[in-house]
Amino acid sequence: MNKRILGLALPNIVTNITVPLLGMVDMAIVGHLSAAHIGAITIGASIFNLIYWNFGFLRMGTSGFTAQAFGAQRWDEAQKTLVRACAIALAIALALIALQWPISLLVPVIFEGGSEVMKMALTYFFIRIWAAPATLGLYAVKGWFIGMQDSKTPMWIAIALNCVNILASLLFVLVLHWDIAGVALGTVIANYTGLALGIHFLRRKMRRERHIFGFRLSVSSLKSALRWDDMRRFFKVNGDIFLRTLCLSAVFTFITAASGRIGDQVLAVDALLLQFFTLFSYVMDGFAYAGESLVGRYIGARDPKNLRLSVRLLLLWGLALTALFTTLYALFGDGFLHLFTREEAIIDAAGDYMAWVLVIPVCGFTAFLFDGIFIGATASRTMRNAMFAATAAFFALYFGLKALYTIHYALTTPTWNHILWLAFMVYLLLRGLLQGMRVKKDVYRQAT
Repeated sequence: MNKRILGLALPNIVTNITVPLLGMVDMAIVGHLSAAHIGAITIGASIFNLIYWNFGFLRMGTSGFTAQAFGAQRWDEAQKTLVRACAIALAIALALIALQWPISLLVPVIFEGGSEVMKMALTYFFIRIWAAPATLGLYAVKGWFIGMQDSKTPMWIAIALNCVNILASLLFVLVLHWDIAGVALGTVIANYTGLALGIHFLRRKMRRERHIFGFRLSVSSLKSALRWDDMRRFFKVNGDIFLRTLCLSAVFTFITAASGRIGDQVLAVDALLLQFFTLFSYVMDGFAYAGESLVGRYIGARDPKNLRLSVRLLLLWGLALTALFTTLYALFGDGFLHLFTREEAIIDAAGDYMAWVLVIPVCGFTAFLFDGIFIGATASRTMRNAMFAATAAFFALYFGLKALYTIHYALTTPTWNHILWLAFMVYLLLRGLLQGMRVKKDVYRQAT
């Protein structure tokens, strides 16, 4: 089983690690321009995190349903799941493009920053929004391949996409001097390159495995895939995932917004420190995606023995990675910061909060792994409720402690930011604990 987990997890880790590396390269490119550029790219990326994370069900729901169809060897249902996800992705993407101006009006309401920072962030937004069809379409394609126990294809797509993005950004910013617009344009070009590759791999898989995939795209096949009874279950599960992801987006958007309210320097500092979280999250998500594939497969196959074994081993891998990342961050955290900026004032200010970086793996690893396990089980209601509780705790702790210090103590800038990070750690910890309490009832029972 360990071999099977690693066979799925390692390509997913390679896939996921390219995402934070891409963000790190973008941050490094603009970070050497000015602190305002760091704030702008942070807000610009947060805008799309707020938008796209809310539609993460296009990947997660597709993965869970496809994995269960794979385990039950229902190939027709696996194909119909892909069609449903792609149709919904296209509809959402077109709506986002049509509504880009109203969405842009909300940016200054949600985020705070200097006039120069906000101007650059909106420039980034109006260019990158045109990548919406490719971005959301890739969510569906990636989820389908993961559910089909194929994590290598998404890996090659992600590597190609991110190589194009990095090269384009370097060309547009450092050679052509297109500033923040160059970073956004590189992302647009890269996403459409990735979608084209995804379509190519899908067609090749269908041709290569015609003995199980007899599906042909036609009006009748579309009607069959989009039947209301099937769509209703798809929307039910994905509706829970949407609400869960909405809370996730709210927390991370609030962290960026709150950092900006504390000050531009704190905004830049927290943006750099969150890169540690991003790196850890994408490595852990590699194992979470393996959990989606395996849990869904064994539930579909009604195999409780392998289901329990896969969950147990995934958690052991999570503990090992937690120990590894905590050690690496303790030893090399300062050097990591210098990769992103030469601004010594920002690096010095970040040192006051580096202790939180060491806590991230300990508080967060179960949240990531149980997300994958529950997605594979399509136990979306438990995921949603755990996220509701964790999000409520985050905001209650943040506003409660902030009010307490404002009334009874001097609310200094460092104290304010420490409160923000404490609330974030509690939020991560609660997500894992609450889901862990429901594994037997909501996951194991489905395989019996």
